[in-house]
Amino acid sequence: MRRQIRLVQHGLIATGVLALGYCLAVYLDEWRFQVVENRRFSGNPRRNAATPKVSLQHGAVLGRLEIPGVGVSVMVVEGVEDGDLKRAAGHIRGTALPGQAGNIGIAAHRDTFFRPLGRIQQSDLIMLSTVQGAYRYRVVSTDVVSPNAIQVLYPTANDSLTLVTCFPFSYIGSAPKRFVVRARRLQE
Repeated sequence: MRRQIRLVQHGLIATGVLALGYCLAVYLDEWRFQVVENRRFSGNPRRNAATPKVSLQHGAVLGRLEIPGVGVSVMVVEGVEDGDLKRAAGHIRGTALPGQAGNIGIAAHRDTFFRPLGRIQQSDLIMLSTVQGAYRYRVVSTDVVSPNAIQVLYPTANDSLTLVTCFPFSYIGSAPKRFVVRARRLQE
């Protein structure tokens, strides 16, 4: 009996070490990606006619999203698959690209990059920088919707930005709702 208990103990310890190792590997990959891409992005010249257009290639870096009021600074990539959202915020395909007219949709996990959205306030400033330039937005509303409320991503007449993450923020597992931040582009 003692031997079986020891085997179970060792098995649980090994499982715990493996789980912690996996979490550490995911965190380090996310951190490395953000640091490397942030440096690469910061070294690019902006507002230059010779600058290449934003790439729609899956996983390509589109720019950096910053929300100073809640402490968000995250690189944005094209795509919202699980691998994309482990490393960055993702541009939702089918929505406008930064610099284009319409509604830009960006998603990120609530337990990583978008956790601070729980503290966002109406009229907070959001900046979205690309190699073509920087775009400033002002938060106009927040809302909690069902996961299939895709109308929040529909094209808009005004240049707008929609941030989407799971809700509630403290939920464990697959969250039942989505937290949506709507912002309107400021005219320069």
